[in-house]
Amino acid sequence: MDDDSPYARWEQRTEIPLFLASLLFIGAYAARVLDVSMASGWQRLCEFTMLALWLLFAADYLVRRHLSGQRFLRFARTHFLHTVVVILPLLRPLRIVPLYDAIQHRQGEPRLSLHARVIAYASLSTLLLGFTGALAVYQQERGAPGATMLSFGDAVWWAAATLSTVGYGDITPVTTGGRAIATVMMAGGLALLGAVTGSFSSWLLQIFSSESDRRPPES
Repeated sequence: MDDDSPYARWEQRTEIPLFLASLLFIGAYAARVLDVSMASGWQRLCEFTMLALWLLFAADYLVRRHLSGQRFLRFARTHFLHTVVVILPLLRPLRIVPLYDAIQHRQGEPRLSLHARVIAYASLSTLLLGFTGALAVYQQERGAPGATMLSFGDAVWWAAATLSTVGYGDITPVTTGGRAIATVMMAGGLALLGAVTGSFSSWLLQIFSSESDRRPPES
């Protein structure tokens, strides 16, 4: 879609507020998971905040579908990430690419090269995926029979080992939900690692190629 379409204008206007809303959602979720002694009033506030923000994300999804002019199933297929972040709102911050585009649309031309942007996107996505994955798997594993993940620190260590594809095996999820989250994080880790290494390799090839072009021919 072109930049003057209603869909593009909606995305440019809402991407930053929705990104901030997603950070608030993660904050409320993190407080709910980590503070086991939280007073019931604060628990209800966190749950209400998460529900209200999820409804906001769902409303944004429906507006985007309407502005696209596509049928629901076609929109869900062609806008896969939108569909995923409505089902799993913890992953909403992973939409940092359109967020960056929305910021650059207001400021002018991108200040970073393509390779630097890919590496920056992948690095920030890894941090966000690691933190949210650690929270989600810790919620599933806490108190489970035979669990080896006894603290949130254990969950962060497990997330780092999983995303880096090292997989030490000293801490492993034992619940069905925890293993499902682990599967998603392993796939995400491979994709992000491939994006970083591929972009870095392409950048090195460009550097070496430009140096070779500048070198005078041998006599």
